[in-house]
Amino acid sequence: MLQKNNSAVLHGVCDLRYETTLVETPSDDEVLIRVKSCGICGSDIDRVFKKGTYHFPTVIGHEFSGEVVFDCENKLFGKRVAVFPLIPCFKCESCKNENYATCENYDYYGSRRDGGMTEYIAVKRWNLLLLPDGLSFDEGAMCEPVSVARHAALKLNIKNGDNVFITGAGPIGLIVGQWAKLFGASEVYYKDIDERKINFAEKLGFCEYKKGVRIDCALEGTGFSDALKSCLEAVSPRKRVVFMGNPAGEINLSQQTYWHILRKELNVCGTWNSLFGTNENDWKESLLAMAEGKIDVKPLITHKFALSQCNTAFEMMKNKTEFFNKVMLNMGDEK
Repeated sequence: MLQKNNSAVLHGVCDLRYETTLVETPSDDEVLIRVKSCGICGSDIDRVFKKGTYHFPTVIGHEFSGEVVFDCENKLFGKRVAVFPLIPCFKCESCKNENYATCENYDYYGSRRDGGMTEYIAVKRWNLLLLPDGLSFDEGAMCEPVSVARHAALKLNIKNGDNVFITGAGPIGLIVGQWAKLFGASEVYYKDIDERKINFAEKLGFCEYKKGVRIDCALEGTGFSDALKSCLEAVSPRKRVVFMGNPAGEINLSQQTYWHILRKELNVCGTWNSLFGTNENDWKESLLAMAEGKIDVKPLITHKFALSQCNTAFEMMKNKTEFFNKVMLNMGDEK
């Protein structure tokens, strides 16, 4: 069994270190994975520079894929896998109904326990999905945002010919746009404070929102009050608004903005994470859609860094010194 590897370890807020760590010996319900790709999520930026993780030190990263290099049962050795990062308690009412995202006592790779920005990690078998042939490790690592986006897009209840409005043209917002088109949307419109993101969205075949366009359903993807206001103003009466953006602070609505909900009789709901159940599984559907070419995440990956360059990648994203969409860390050759 391997003894040591290299990892991106958060020792405290603003203290991310690329260093040697010990390889955990897998328990009977785990396998050892050689990580190939790990995406940097916007939440990772907040954890490194603002919030921290639930304990220190922590290997961060929850969007990852790799190859099984040890399995005591010899069933998964050599298999290429993506990893569902949430570990449920399996005891609470949510878990009994397979609503694992709302588990009352969950664990989580990359924040509550060591995650995927490492060369080797022990992962529970239950959390693994086999990558379809032809799908790259980078695409496998994108399965998490694709699944979160699918879960949100389904809540929009898109009908054929609908116009969809999305605030925030980041990775998940753009993937929601792809799902929306797949589900029958006529056009997908975006609003973002960064004009470069709008330009990027337009290159992918989407549109910039202009006041007056008919909007049948809207997704708030930023967690900011002004963006939520834009959604409530833009959407047509008796239509749907889905809240997805994770707020960094207080969300405030003026009386006039709140009235949009009442006077338009809007259907408003929230979305959180994704489904990973026996019957409903956003992850399996996302892998299938990517494998069939219906969802294409490759154009979204604008930057790739070696794991040893993790601090360079995080600083670039924090300071926005370059335009980026999805930034990927690779451990060895990406396939």
